[in-house]
Amino acid sequence: MGNNRNVVGVALVAGVLLGVLDFVWIKYVPSPFGSLGNSLAVWAVVAFLLTLRFRWSLPVSIAGAVLALVVAVPSYYLAAVLIQNDSVSTLYNTTAIAWMGLGVVAGVVFGTAGAMARTPGRLQTAAMAVPGAVLFAEALIQARRIGDPSYSTGELVGFAAVLAALGLAITLLVGRSWPQRGLALLIALPLTAIGYALLSVTGFR
Repeated sequence: MGNNRNVVGVALVAGVLLGVLDFVWIKYVPSPFGSLGNSLAVWAVVAFLLTLRFRWSLPVSIAGAVLALVVAVPSYYLAAVLIQNDSVSTLYNTTAIAWMGLGVVAGVVFGTAGAMARTPGRLQTAAMAVPGAVLFAEALIQARRIGDPSYSTGELVGFAAVLAALGLAITLLVGRSWPQRGLALLIALPLTAIGYALLSVTGFR
């Protein structure tokens, strides 16, 4: 395993960067790519990649992913305060607390998946399917909104396509061979259904 002692520093820096850069991305990048800043799935994938990259033990990986996602929330709102003069109360209001709660859950799930994806074993390939699955699940949620007059059809189609492409790309990136990548994509199908259900339960629809 890697150096577990650096987890706090790495997670804090990652969380601050994720929160600040996410706000800047939303504010200045046009749709459909700008919509990635509002994506819960993208934040979850960041937690996965963080623990995939740093070879921490499994418990430390989970703690690091949770810390990064929780810190990212007030960092995002702090950027909004500094850049567009939002109220300081946004750093600790009920919305921020709810997002931090989701960060804890996502950190546990995707921190675990990131650590397992680099650990040889029976569950390695399944773990590699997790980030793609959550992106596919969010793409389905966006696609189901098509026809809703509250949303622009063109933007929904574009955003869903971007999410699906990212899901495919991340699965191909983390796989170590073409057979493993293919198997991970197959495993991603049932995981996508699970992810869709869980995202729907959170009200992310």
